[in-house]
Amino acid sequence: MSTLGVSFADASLEARVTAGVDEVERQLGTAVESPTRLVAEAASHLLNAGGKRFRPLLVVLAAEFGDPARPEVARSAVVVELTHLATLYHDDVMDEAAIRRGAPSANSRWGNSVAILVGDFLFAQASDLVSDLGPDAVRIQARTFSRLVQGQIRETVGPGDGEDALAHYLGVVADKTGSLIATAARFGAMMAGAPADVQQTLTEFGERIGAAFQLADDVIDVASETGQSGKTPGTDLREGVPTLPTLIALRSTDPEGERLRALLSKPLTDDAEHAEALTLLRAHPALDEARSYVQAEADAASALLATLPDSPARAALQELCDTVATRLG
Repeated sequence: MSTLGVSFADASLEARVTAGVDEVERQLGTAVESPTRLVAEAASHLLNAGGKRFRPLLVVLAAEFGDPARPEVARSAVVVELTHLATLYHDDVMDEAAIRRGAPSANSRWGNSVAILVGDFLFAQASDLVSDLGPDAVRIQARTFSRLVQGQIRETVGPGDGEDALAHYLGVVADKTGSLIATAARFGAMMAGAPADVQQTLTEFGERIGAAFQLADDVIDVASETGQSGKTPGTDLREGVPTLPTLIALRSTDPEGERLRALLSKPLTDDAEHAEALTLLRAHPALDEARSYVQAEADAASALLATLPDSPARAALQELCDTVATRLG
């Protein structure tokens, strides 16, 4: 079994993780059910479209540092994935996206109002499920949700006057991506009854590795010739979306980069300008600096793992850190 670069040399671990993720999938199907046909159809739309299920996988792996057989483990993974799915419905409305996971987005199929309300329904289902996991879990979920929303608002509004654009962007990535992945790791360890110090370490690991994977996609969008991120290379560049390499390039002062900075200051809808900017950015030191930043995040996550008990689960999590470097090329 291999998911996002996670492979299992230990057969018993693979069997437990596979069974755990399968149970999460079963419970997800139940969680999106509704007596209202439209709600049930729209709520299951993205669920049935697939996805890596990275967050449930992380919950199940983190639970290996305690008792992974506890039923609360799978329930907490469902809470995390429902929250993630809900954000995708809302994101697609805000981005006016037409496609999600290779299928028409919910907003393009049913309209913005239905897509927003279905996202709200999924958040409500997650809140219902987490209430059975105790007040600490409810508090963690609420604070994670707060970070997700604040990250989206900060992204929408953009940097404030005098605020460093790169620092702002890294904060958005931490809130929009790192926060929920951190909660996935925390829930897994917490629901399995792992020691408090292990829970804390895995929470910090989730935050680090979540940000690293998101920022690695930024590098891949520029550096890849094959669209490893699932998009045509330079898609973010064309749309004027801030990313790690472009923000580093924009803050540079080298005379050679003057033309690149001029191009990056606007959306690149012209094909010739887009191609020129992509070529210049690939040759600019900003790309290597972005790679180094992502690698440092992965290394920091790896260092956290080194403090955990040696086990097949720790080895599997270590592969996530190694995969970041592999993806960077």
